[in-house]
This record gives sequence, C-alpha cells and structure tokens, in this order.
Amino acid sequence: MAPASLRAVALLLPVAIASGPASAQSGYPARPVRLIVPGPPGGGADILSRAIAHRLAESMAQPFVVDNRAGASGIIGTELVARAVPDGYTLLMGHSGTHAINASLRKSLPYHPIRDFTALALVATVPNVLVVNPSLPARDVRALIALARERPGALTYASAGTGFSQHLAGVLFADMARINLLHVPYKGSTPGLSDVMAGHVAMMFPNVTTALSHIRSGRLRALGVTSRQPSAALPGVPPVAEALPGYEAVAWFGLFAPAALAGERARLLEAEAGRALADARVAEMLRGQGADPAALTGARFQAFVEAEIAKWARVVKSAGLELE
Repeated sequence: MAPASLRAVALLLPVAIASGPASAQSGYPARPVRLIVPGPPGGGADILSRAIAHRLAESMAQPFVVDNRAGASGIIGTELVARAVPDGYTLLMGHSGTHAINASLRKSLPYHPIRDFTALALVATVPNVLVVNPSLPARDVRALIALARERPGALTYASAGTGFSQHLAGVLFADMARINLLHVPYKGSTPGLSDVMAGHVAMMFPNVTTALSHIRSGRLRALGVTSRQPSAALPGVPPVAEALPGYEAVAWFGLFAPAALAGERARLLEAEAGRALADARVAEMLRGQGADPAALTGARFQAFVEAEIAKWARVVKSAGLELE
C-alpha cells in the first residue's frame, strides 16, 4: 500500500489531457496512447506514470491513458506490452523488478527484458534506506558492520518478501561487507517495518518514501541511503557507499515500447520523455517523494538495463534464489 501522500498526488495528476501543440510531424500520435503500469494504483510506478502521462499528453496533443495491470511481480502487465503491436500506442512503465531482477529470479519468463522491448527512457531512480531500531548500538554503517562481525548470524533484517528489492539490497550489503545477516521475509513492507520499530528485527532496507515518516518521528534510525548520492528527502543521511565503496541498490523505473518500434516514433518518444523529465513541476513532484529524475534515453538506457540484469544476476546467484 502506498502512503497517503502518494495517493493524493495521484489524484492531482490527470492521466489524459489533449491540449497543447502536437510535437509529431508524421501524424503520430493520432489517437490515445495506453501506458501500462504493471502494478496497482497508488504504487510508485503508478505515480510516476501519471506524472509522465500528464506531461506527454500536454506536449503531444493526445491522451496518454494509464492502465494498471498488476500481478505476478509485474509479469502480467509486462508480458501484455511485449506482445502488443509495436506502433507506439502501447507503452510500459517497467522497473528494476520487471526488467532486471525477474530475469534471474524466475526459472522462466514469458518475455525477454531486452529482445522483446524498445528501451525509450529511464524515468527515475528511487533509493532504499538502511534503517535500524533506535535501540541498536550502531549509529552509522561502519559501526553496524563492526557489530555484525562481532555477532555473526545474530543480526536480522526484514524485507517485503524473498526476492524483493529490499531482500536483495540486504544480500548485496552482506556480501560486500563480508558479514553474515539473517533474512526475515514478510508479506509486505508494513509488517516488516512494524517489527523493526518494535525491536523484533534489527534492520531493514525499505523504500525511502515508505520509511520517511517513521524516520522523521524517531521510530527508525536511518544509517544510509542505497544510492550513490544523498537523497534530497533525507538530508544528512549519507550513502551506504561512503562506508562500503561501490555499493548501490536502487529501484528504477523506465519507459518501454514493444520491440521493433519504428525508429522515428522511438526517437520522438525519447525526446518527449526527456522534455517531461526536465519539466520543473514533474521534477519537483518526483523529488518530493524521494525519487530522482533520470536522463538516460535510447541506447544509453538499454545499456543501463543490460548492466542491471548482470548486476542482479550475481546477487541472486549469491543468495541461491530461484522462484517458480
């Protein structure tokens, strides 16, 4: 469940506006464009999609309609776009789960994250944050690593479930720090966070947006963000990478089309997505929720996806994970 602030933002962002100058000279788009979100209304992908849809509708003079297709860790909505006609009228807001983690975590996928898609634009990255119960005698990441080495296997960390980004962020952290942590999976972020705040579990790597209110209230202590740069939403909280060089475990969201989309339409969508992300209103909304607007398009975005697949494959293999 997304925080109330996210749901409120979603209500303020219409999904279809057909005003403003048309940016295409070739007649595209000549009808509404459907933007598939492989997750429920009110979630992070949904919020980002509504912001982008609103801005693209303004600049391209056609409605961009958000269509939520949740289920199976994003597989249902993602497969729908992979099988769609590559005419630019069906797009996807994919993410690190659908296009990187699932590729290694699942024995089989009904789509290929590279071959079945045209990578258009990386929209935003969203860091997680390493939080601990305030009673834990560690006030920074280095102290936490030292504590874990003193108590091998005794420190626990919660996640929203096995194979979720929070779990893999913990696996990567333990591997790079050469420590032994005990993973405690929950059915969602909320019960996991509740047990960290109650002192039943030592730590967690939740999404910044999810943890923000609890950090501000003092019920959680934030030790570091999982991005390489500090988060504007958490001033004063350093990146984990300052203590563990090279560490990075962020969620990301990007715009995709089916494979074989015509080059002219792909370039137009890349350019318009770039303009949308440069819009101060869109950027301010994203940053206010702990997301960082991105600027990778086309081949650079595809290279980013390929690197993410390889990165998370190593983490999944290290954890010995594989789901049906």
